[in-house]
Amino acid sequence: QVQLVESGGGLVQAGGSLTLSCTASGSIFSINDMGWYRQAPGKQRELVAGITSGGSTNYADSVKGRFTISRGNAKNTGYLQMSSLKPEDTAVYYCNAQGFIYTHRATPFDSWGQGTQVTVSS
Repeated sequence: QVQLVESGGGLVQAGGSLTLSCTASGSIFSINDMGWYRQAPGKQRELVAGITSGGSTNYADSVKGRFTISRGNAKNTGYLQMSSLKPEDTAVYYCNAQGFIYTHRATPFDSWGQGTQVTVSS
């Protein structure tokens, strides 16, 4: 089973910056896609940013120009750089990874981290 762990959340003032990290562990053969999602109280979970194994990225309209998603030199790491933070960015942020684990025939996986709280004060 693939385990994802997020870190870097916390309390920041409006206009500030924060970087989230995601580390995956387990019998991973490959990670094809990684993404960051967020969920605010009373809201549906939404995609914030995604990145493919080829480096293609996409962002929610609400964060374009402010957030940057990337993958580290280590195969199983990902990052979300956040700047010009707004109070409406306050949410629990989740890392997601999709790919294949080691089996005789490769088995797909779709794993989520436990989430990390980001709170932006006005």
